[in-house]
Amino acid sequence: MSAPINRRPPINRRPVVERHSPRYDRIEAQWPLQVGNGEFAFAVDATGLQTYPEAYPHHYLDLASGTLLGTMTQWAWHSLPPRRPYALSESFQTYQTPRGPRLYVDLDKQSKPGEQVRGTEAEEWLRNNPHRLHLGRIGFVTDTTIEQLTDLDQHLDLWTGQITSQFTDATAQRATVLTAAHPARDAVAITSDAGWPVALSFPYGSESWAIADDWTRPEAHDTTVVELGDGTWRVDRVLDKTRFTVVVTTNGTLTQTAEHTITITPVEGPLDLTVEYLTGADHATPAPLTPQSVRDEAASHWADFWNSGGWVDFGETADPRAGELERRIVLSQYLAAINCAGSLPPSETGLLTNSWRGKFHLEMHWWHVAHFALWGRPELIEPSLSWYVDTLEVARGIAARQESKGARWPKQVDPSGRESPSDIGTFLLWQQPHPIHLAELVIRAHRHRGDRDRANELQRQWAEVVFASADFMADIAEPNDDGSFSLGPPLVPAQESYGGIRDRLTNPAFELAYWRWALQVALRWQDDLGLASSPQWRRVADHIRPPHVADGVLTAIDAEPFTIRNDHPSMLAAFGFVPPVGLVDPAVAKATLDDVTAHWDWESTWGWDYPVFAMTASRLNEPEAAVDGLLMPVQKNTYGPNGHNRQNDRLPAYLPGNGGVLAAVALMVAGWDEGPTRPGIPAGWTVRHEGLVPAPA
Repeated sequence: MSAPINRRPPINRRPVVERHSPRYDRIEAQWPLQVGNGEFAFAVDATGLQTYPEAYPHHYLDLASGTLLGTMTQWAWHSLPPRRPYALSESFQTYQTPRGPRLYVDLDKQSKPGEQVRGTEAEEWLRNNPHRLHLGRIGFVTDTTIEQLTDLDQHLDLWTGQITSQFTDATAQRATVLTAAHPARDAVAITSDAGWPVALSFPYGSESWAIADDWTRPEAHDTTVVELGDGTWRVDRVLDKTRFTVVVTTNGTLTQTAEHTITITPVEGPLDLTVEYLTGADHATPAPLTPQSVRDEAASHWADFWNSGGWVDFGETADPRAGELERRIVLSQYLAAINCAGSLPPSETGLLTNSWRGKFHLEMHWWHVAHFALWGRPELIEPSLSWYVDTLEVARGIAARQESKGARWPKQVDPSGRESPSDIGTFLLWQQPHPIHLAELVIRAHRHRGDRDRANELQRQWAEVVFASADFMADIAEPNDDGSFSLGPPLVPAQESYGGIRDRLTNPAFELAYWRWALQVALRWQDDLGLASSPQWRRVADHIRPPHVADGVLTAIDAEPFTIRNDHPSMLAAFGFVPPVGLVDPAVAKATLDDVTAHWDWESTWGWDYPVFAMTASRLNEPEAAVDGLLMPVQKNTYGPNGHNRQNDRLPAYLPGNGGVLAAVALMVAGWDEGPTRPGIPAGWTVRHEGLVPAPA
């Protein structure tokens, strides 16, 4: 995570950050604390390490259990050797479109209820590989059980990025453990006076949906230890074609105590230990780190982070909703910085644990990172947005296979950008405008703070991605006899409840509005860069079909069954998430908001739906509705003491919810270009804020 430009603010931010720093006096099995830097994260149990992984379980369909105590990086991926070479073309199916037959990646479902196998042998391997890898466990070697730990006091100091864990063990000995991550290197630093040895244990990779480690196959991987001298050792790891190095520096003694375990034993006084993970097989060893140097670097970095960018302080507001919203804001900023500010679009569970095998979903990318720009930290989007430049040719290939212009961005992908077989994901469209939207937000943020040179540089750098995205969007919009344009089958909208009718679905309300707005942005980029405007983009933007309205309310789609009242109420996003573009009358948007409020199955919704609701309410100048929607008391709108947005046992963390809260609050407080400020903040609230970037009008 690169440090944003530091602008010393007039508001003293430290008291706000510190009043929301998590402090535990008991085991919080669903809410482990993390340290990290955007590229690397390390989650800990009550000991400040990963001593009791089984006590922090992550379940998936009761078929398998992993742990929430992940050690993960953006670069650590693994594939099991295939039984034979598998080609993505083995999952191709022909679908009829208004443009004729086209090839789509699909999924030939073969599973029975409760089974994990969902496709052919080739499709299963392609879905499961590559998978994100748990780099290894760092935990104490002790006979004390987790139940025997007493007098717990664990504190994550958000201002310094350090976790202090104190506990009394079964022998009545008091221990203090300090844990911190380096802000620019994939390294964790530990200081412990517990007197216990520390073991580093290394697993094999797992194809499971939720689990990133397999401890049952020691014969399938190799661990080699090399002493480098001066208290430093190198551990070389080989898992099939995946190779990485672990550099261990300590004042203790190191011994390889098992095939895939090394143990560090204290010699005298507190144990100091740093563990750094390096990608590849390059044995060049960087300068060793000490725990104190890591803690100092982390403290400096986090102070700079909190003192940069936007800020909101509700501390003088009596309404209890304000205190809870402020807590979510502060914790979400920290979690987004360590899980979502890296070189790849994030997984929905970030670097805490796996979901969808650690693959990332491009329709969720906006929710993970857009807030960085709105909160004046656009640098934190730039690494993952540049990934689109690196994989542009892959997206062009998907569009070409479907005989379309431009680039079609996939949904569920790994770093290579390859699609995963799916009967839903490969038919989604709403991720297509995201690169345009994110790029626009980044350059707006740079211009907002006066850095026009950087904005212009990035506009040139990302223009090809923006224009290729717009080419595809305009090309697949189908002309109608009345001169309008439609979005047609096969298509699954953001509200995935309609997946079963993807072969006949047309004109989802959200996507229609998003198409117009994103094409208008792309046209403005052409003008900014002195290029001729695309006539096709202009025709589609000007004449995209308005969303369907029934009884004064937006419907989700314009074909039967029109609206299914579960999953995402995505029609709200057509007026809120998407700035008003003339397709939705405000009175219709208000009636739709009221209808969704009264009649939606809110238990079926997901973490980013509540920010969508708040954005629509804010655009309609309904501040009470905005706050109530953002804090709706629904299970999937739960934010635990560590700030993670837990959905259920399957998704114990959901970073799109955290990012959505921040994006919604920015709109609620800063409003939009030439619009009102505080459109989503109730009368009577005291709000101190600075550095937020107004949303597009």
